[in-house]
Amino acid sequence: MSAATGGGESQTGIDEETRHQLVVLARRSGARITEFRRDRPTDWRPGNVRNPDGLLDTHFTDASAWELIATRLEHGEEVRVIELQMPKGAKGYVMTIDLGPKVPAVYVKIQLGSGKIIGRSFHYSEHG
Repeated sequence: MSAATGGGESQTGIDEETRHQLVVLARRSGARITEFRRDRPTDWRPGNVRNPDGLLDTHFTDASAWELIATRLEHGEEVRVIELQMPKGAKGYVMTIDLGPKVPAVYVKIQLGSGKIIGRSFHYSEHG
């Protein structure tokens, strides 16, 4: 797997405290980070993902992507915990979000920072 989308070992599920922290930070605009860095690559492309809840033919924005993440976390979306390759050993949280029939799933990977939430991936899933 590539450093931008891959990771090492994974486990399913997160504790409620971590889930709550992710929700709170995802809804706090000043706590969200998505920029690409060499030591923390990102593939954050909400503008390429069609929003099925939007009017007409709209796509996700940064704000609506974060709201989708927060809402799905609140409603118990399955989250896999992975070991990131970059930075080595850090934890990542992965969701594959089903947006409905005839719409590809969205691959989301986030990471917790010091009082921050880092958007590592938001794009159509390459695995169905």
